[in-house]
Amino acid sequence: MAATMATATTVVGLSTSSLSSSPISSPSKKPNLSSGFIRSGVAARNPLKQQLSSGGKSTCFARDWLRTDLNVIGFGLIGWLAPSSIPVINGDSLTGLFFQSIGTELSHFPTPPALSSQFWLWLITWHLGLFLCLTFGQIGFKGRTEEYF
Repeated sequence: MAATMATATTVVGLSTSSLSSSPISSPSKKPNLSSGFIRSGVAARNPLKQQLSSGGKSTCFARDWLRTDLNVIGFGLIGWLAPSSIPVINGDSLTGLFFQSIGTELSHFPTPPALSSQFWLWLITWHLGLFLCLTFGQIGFKGRTEEYF
């Protein structure tokens, strides 16, 4: 049994992986795991200990993490207004119904819209579509400029 533990064993499921186990007499050594999925010879760097352009302060992420771009906002808004303005809901468009419900609710302004009002349905649907379009636009535009695909 002890002889089988001291030999290299193959990890099931990873064809090129092997785990070299150390003898039981020296438990302080860590097992050496090598795999075809992991780059070898690259030391792991801690991003919290790197000196950045923030005056020596530690940061967890880049300063420009949002990477805002007005092209994404403009094209995303146009990309949502165009399909949501097609009259497919009983001859009306989603944008038209949403703006019409805004006008209806503003006609009795001091009182808020009722929970049974169609305004809430059009508000949630219109904004959900807008935010999805903006999110996918940000992913697509930044993925293309940073050559992810």
